[in-house]
Amino acid sequence: MKKKGFVSLVGAGPGDAELMTLKAMRLLKQADVVVYDRLVSADILSLIPTGVSRLSVGKEVGRHCVPQSEINEIIVNLALAGRRVVRLKGGDPYMFGRGGEEALALKKHRIEFEVVPGITAASGCSAYGGIPLTHRGMSRRVQFITGHFNNDAPLDLNWETIADPDSTLVIYMGLSTLPLVVHSLIEAGLPASTPAAAIQDGTSTSQQRLITRLDQLNDAIHQKQMKAPVMIIIGEVVTLADELDWYQSALEENGYEKNALRR
Repeated sequence: MKKKGFVSLVGAGPGDAELMTLKAMRLLKQADVVVYDRLVSADILSLIPTGVSRLSVGKEVGRHCVPQSEINEIIVNLALAGRRVVRLKGGDPYMFGRGGEEALALKKHRIEFEVVPGITAASGCSAYGGIPLTHRGMSRRVQFITGHFNNDAPLDLNWETIADPDSTLVIYMGLSTLPLVVHSLIEAGLPASTPAAAIQDGTSTSQQRLITRLDQLNDAIHQKQMKAPVMIIIGEVVTLADELDWYQSALEENGYEKNALRR
């Protein structure tokens, strides 16, 4: 009987290849095949050694290249064929990454696996956007929500709990439902003047950032013609964005120079 392979569910981080963990880098070098998402950056894909097979299963809102059930089947079949598989996922596998579903599929087929955390997009985008997710006197907690439910189901969230002026709200995959989110937050009592930020392609050399207020957020994003992936951050901590900026201004003023940013 052929020996089963092994699957590593690996977080690739938000885009900057240098934010990957040492373990993630080692596993890429040891893999037989890398199965990767759309949000894994070209810089990270370039780190995959020559000779290692690559398989794209990229998904995006409204246009799923490969359904999740088929992705599960792909990684299971590769492992059953004896391959050492790196399932490379943008951000962190267990933060809105459906890594749990893939792990359960592997468990069902008695395939050994490991989970390698990655820097989730909320942490990466906020840090590169000059926005601390928590700050004394401004934010006592952080809430992570997704603006996109499975199979395009309507958002069913406890808006009264989410609309907390003493917390930071981070919204993943929120562009398509942003008007509803903004309206629901204001209706639930969050002030329309609450500071808000949108960060496109966070941590990459094409990062764009805008700072506005909650009731103007949707119009500002449309005016700037932002496209997914965009991370939305809402809360008083956004007021620190310009003062704590270290990355966006370097992109806009000098172009991206790695050495200059690391002096």
